[in-house]
Amino acid sequence: MSYEPTILGFLCNWCSYAGADLAGVSRLQYPPNIRVIRVMCSGRVDPKFVFEALKIGIDGIIVMGCHPGDCHYLEGNYEAEKKFNMLKKFLTFINLDNRIRLEWVSASEGMRFAEIVSEFTNSIKELGPSPLKEDKDLLDKLEAIEMAADSYRIRALVGRERTIIESENVYGEKVPQDKFDNIFNTAIYDEYMRCRILLSLKKNSKSVKVLASELEIDPSEVLEHILILKGSNSITMGEIEGITPIYEYTMEG
Repeated sequence: MSYEPTILGFLCNWCSYAGADLAGVSRLQYPPNIRVIRVMCSGRVDPKFVFEALKIGIDGIIVMGCHPGDCHYLEGNYEAEKKFNMLKKFLTFINLDNRIRLEWVSASEGMRFAEIVSEFTNSIKELGPSPLKEDKDLLDKLEAIEMAADSYRIRALVGRERTIIESENVYGEKVPQDKFDNIFNTAIYDEYMRCRILLSLKKNSKSVKVLASELEIDPSEVLEHILILKGSNSITMGEIEGITPIYEYTMEG
């Protein structure tokens, strides 16, 4: 028996859901693997929806919205794209970025809907079942990603990107897209690593050396993250074993 993936689709009410309906009325053939959730706008698809779907073993997730410039809510699909790009960057850390997709489908594009679902289903078939179904370590990393994506720093960058790159600051300067991307990529990496440290210390107290070995990064980098986390009262220094400080998770951060 061949493997059949489970696909979850978030379709906007005004365009892509109507496109799916047209595909059905037109009796267009596409794989029955997709399970559809209708949302009023693609911009309303919270990243948490994607994380929860991945955690329960969904093999692939596709978000469909109105074409740019045609959003019923003017800029909802722009917001969806920014959230999606953030998700892709985070999921790259655990090689799951190719299991999510963002597409634009209008109400008149029943054929396009069928083709996209067919192509995406086939690509997930080639990847095989989601590794999250059996890999506990991967689930732990996904939990860190979910925490990081919900951090104030990341939400602020996602929400203010257009303002930052299109509007002048008080000095009459604009931030170029490439400079913003560098800032954003650094923030995504830093927040992910800090959340991994927090979740690790939540299980049990550890030294910088042990954390560095666990995260497979340089101890000096771990120490930099530790100082930031201490400053936010997310962790504290506990006992000292010999000359080695042991760090503990707190509930204050």
